[in-house]
Amino acid sequence: MTLMQTLHVATYNIHKGLSQFNRRVVLHELRERLRELNADIVFLQEVQGEHRLHGLHHGNYPDMPQHEFLAEEVWLHSAYGKNSVYAAGHHGNAILSRFPIVQSSNNDISAHRFESRGLLHAEIAVTSGATVHCLCVHFGLFAKGRREQTRALIAYVRNVIPLDAPLIIAGDFNDWRNRLGQTLDAELGLHDAFQLHRGQIARSFPAAWPMLRLDRVYVRGFSVLHSRVHTGGLWRRISDHAALSAHLQAI
Repeated sequence: MTLMQTLHVATYNIHKGLSQFNRRVVLHELRERLRELNADIVFLQEVQGEHRLHGLHHGNYPDMPQHEFLAEEVWLHSAYGKNSVYAAGHHGNAILSRFPIVQSSNNDISAHRFESRGLLHAEIAVTSGATVHCLCVHFGLFAKGRREQTRALIAYVRNVIPLDAPLIIAGDFNDWRNRLGQTLDAELGLHDAFQLHRGQIARSFPAAWPMLRLDRVYVRGFSVLHSRVHTGGLWRRISDHAALSAHLQAI
């Protein structure tokens, strides 16, 4: 089966659609920036699936789940994984796609009861004869929990995704010590897209002055034609993370 020649992907922790310190709704600005990126597949973290109080406090808050608002009229296919549930609503990860999502599932990889984390898997038909497996993740803040989540991710990929299948894993890994890459390379044959293209992992946090390498795009079955960290200017007003994007070519 032959994949499409190129694929443009992006990943972004959107901070639940609110500016730093939750002062204002930035979903409308966020939607404009994402549309400017013009990515084929977008991996999103901290997506508010529902919050019954935001509409009362913010007059411009959309009356639909955030991933649907962001995808509207551009990405006709989307999947959402509800991870953290509370009295007012819930949030999690989402994948937006220009191409049909053949199937999707959300898998609990929480390491403890204080942080609810999920692994959102979407199999996307990029052509009539080939699919790409896309996993969107948001790992925990504590090293022990991230190690458990890494093991869960590796086990899931080995058990569910064929070894020769094209694979993209993107999201916020909170891997500020840069320990994840070697493990995913050795265990799953995955490579960081920015490492392949630029020779080093992207700095993505904080957005105003990126220093830490928290957000990643890992690929298998692709070469990387271009990669970029989207920061500064209008991007700085949206989230505490910078968005990452990469142009991939099937190999």
